[in-house]
Amino acid sequence: MTATTSAPPPRLAVVAHAESRRADLFAAAARAAGLPPVRVVPWILVLRGRAEFRPGEWVRIDSPGEDPYVDGVLRGGDDPARVEGTARWYGRFVGAVREVSAAVTAAGAVPLDDPAELAVLFDKRLCHGVLREAGIPVPESPTSGPGAPPVHGWDDVRALARDAGMHRVFVKLAHGSSASGVLAVETAGGGRVRATTSVERDERGRLFNSLRVRHYTDEAEIAAIVDTLAPDGLHIERWLPKATQDRRSADLRIVVTDGRAGHAVLRTSRSPMTNLHLGGARGDLVAARAAIGRAGGDWDEALAICERAAALFPSALRVGVDLLPLRDWRRFSVGEVNAFGDLLPGLTGLPGSGAEGLDTYGAQIAAVRARAARGVPPATARTASPSAAVAPPSTAPRARNERAEA
Repeated sequence: MTATTSAPPPRLAVVAHAESRRADLFAAAARAAGLPPVRVVPWILVLRGRAEFRPGEWVRIDSPGEDPYVDGVLRGGDDPARVEGTARWYGRFVGAVREVSAAVTAAGAVPLDDPAELAVLFDKRLCHGVLREAGIPVPESPTSGPGAPPVHGWDDVRALARDAGMHRVFVKLAHGSSASGVLAVETAGGGRVRATTSVERDERGRLFNSLRVRHYTDEAEIAAIVDTLAPDGLHIERWLPKATQDRRSADLRIVVTDGRAGHAVLRTSRSPMTNLHLGGARGDLVAARAAIGRAGGDWDEALAICERAAALFPSALRVGVDLLPLRDWRRFSVGEVNAFGDLLPGLTGLPGSGAEGLDTYGAQIAAVRARAARGVPPATARTASPSAAVAPPSTAPRARNERAEA
C-alpha cells in the first residue's frame, strides 16, 4: 500500500455527514498522510440534488446512517429506531448512489464506488448468490440469488426451512444492517419455537430496534414480527454452530482494502448476534489464531477466503467481510460482505498486511495514493464484476438504524 512519492497528492471528497465519526476518521487519516483537506459532500445535498463534484477529485461514498433526518428521507419515516422501511431505503439509496456516480463522472472526478456493486452488497439475497456461485463458503440458504422464491411471511419461513431440513435459521431483512430485524430462530418437536432478536414490538404492532436482545417463544408473536418484516424482503440462512471463546460465540470482521485483508477484529457475544452495539465485545484475536492453528486450520486461508469474496466487488475500495469460524475453529463460512464495514476505531493493520500502523481509513488513503500513482481509471470504467450483472429485484432503550456498524 505504499504510494509513489513523485505523483501529485490526490484530492479527496467523501459523501458523508460532515460531523460523523466516519468522515472525521477519514479526514484525520488524510491529514496524517499529508494530503489536502478532505472535502465533505453532505448526504442531504445529494438527496436534494445539489451535490457538486470537482474535476480530478477522488470521491468516496460513505454510510448515510448517522443522520436521523437523512435516514428518515430514505426510509420515509420520522423515527430512526423503527425497523420497517428498508425496501424503500434501499431503492432510494441505490438511486442516490447512481446519481452520485453519474455526477462524479460528468465532473471529471474519479468514483471510488460502483453503484451496481453497492446494489448487490446491500441486498443479502443477491450478495449471497454471488458468493455461492463463485465457490465462496457460505451458509446454506433457500433465498439465495435473484431466482429464489420470495418470502411473504412466517408460513413461508416455516415451509422453506422445513423443506431444506433446517431447524435453526437466521431470518434477516434483505436490506438490513447492524442486526436490524434479524431473528435467530430455533424449532423443535411439539411445535416449540424460539426466536432471539433485538426487535421490540409495541402494542400497536410496530417494530423497533432495541439495544437489548430478547427471546420470543410464542409462535403467534414471532409470526406477527416476521409478517410485518416480510414486505421489505427477507433472506433465510442456516444458523451455523460458530466457534466460541470464553463460552461466548465468536466471529471475525475482516476489512479488505484494495483487495488485501489488512484489519481483523474478533467479536464475541452471549447471544447469536455479535454486533458490538448489542452487547458484543472485542475478543482475543491472538488466542483465536492460536485456536485455529491447534485445530489444524489455516489463518492465511481464512484471510484468503475474505480476499476472494472482496474480489467479486473489484471497484470497492474497501469491504468488511463477516467470517464465521465454525465450532471446530478449522473451517470458515462468509456470513456477509458489508460495503461500509470499516468503522473499527483504533484498530491497526495485521502484521505483514502492508497496513501495519494504519487504521482502516489510513489504509484506504494509502490505497488511493497508490491508485493515483498508477493512474488507475475511474471505477465505473473498469471491467464489470460478476455482481454488476445482477439486477436488484424490486420490493414492494431503542437504537437507530446505523447501516453497517461493526
